Amino acid sequence: MGKDVIVACDFSSAEETLRFLSAFHGRKPYIKIGMELYYSAGPDIVYKAKEMGCRVFLDLKLHDIPNTVKKTAAVLSRLEVDMTNLHAAGGSQMMRGAAEEIKSAGGKTLLIAVTQLTSTGDEMLKNELLIGAPMEDVVASYAKNAMASGLDGVVCSPLEAGRVHTVCSPSFLTVTPGVRFDEASRGDQTRIATPARAKVLGSDYIVVGRPITAAADPVAAYERCVADFVD
Repeated sequence: MGKDVIVACDFSSAEETLRFLSAFHGRKPYIKIGMELYYSAGPDIVYKAKEMGCRVFLDLKLHDIPNTVKKTAAVLSRLEVDMTNLHAAGGSQMMRGAAEEIKSAGGKTLLIAVTQLTSTGDEMLKNELLIGAPMEDVVASYAKNAMASGLDGVVCSPLEAGRVHTVCSPSFLTVTPGVRFDEASRGDQTRIATPARAKVLGSDYIVVGRPITAAADPVAAYERCVADFVD
C-alpha cells in the first residue's frame, strides 16, 4: 500500500472543517476526523467529507468491554469510512470482536489499534502506567496482539514503525502521528519525527495536524509534507 499524508482536521465545527477543505481547490486530502470534530458535528461531517472525495480516518479510539466495542464497530461500519481505530490495551477479545464486525460488513474499512499515544514518554510509561518494559517492546507486543486479532495495522510513533514491520509484517500498516517539521514546536507530543524521517523509518501513513492546519498557508504546508514523505 502506498504512503500518504493524513491531515488531522482537529476542528470544533463542521463549518470550520469545510472552510479549511475548500482551500484545497479540488485536491482531496486524506483526512482524520477525531473526537472533537465528531462529537461536535456527528456523522454528517463524515458524509460531507466523503461527498467531497476525501478519504476519512475516523479516529475515535474505541476502548471498552468487548461487547460494547463490537456493537459500536458495527455502527461505525455503516459510515463506510476508510479507516477507524480502537485501543490495543482493550485486549485481544475486544479487538477480535470489532474486527469481525468490520469485516462482516463487507466494506473496505481498515481497522487499526492504538499502541501507545505519542504523548506518552518512557517516564510516564514506567511511573504512571506502571509498564516496566521499554517503549519499543511494548508497542511491538501490542502490534503482535493486534495482528493476531485480525486487525490491519496499528497507530504508533514513527520511531517504532520499523520494529512493528519486523515483528509483524511489512504489509501490516503503521499509521504514525507525532510528525513535525524541524522548526515546529513539539506541542504535547513526545515521540516525534519529521515527514522525511518518518519515511526513512518506515511509516506507511503520517498523521499531521497543527503543522498543516495552523500554518499561514495550510495547502503549502500539506504539499511540503507530501513532497517530503510521499514523492
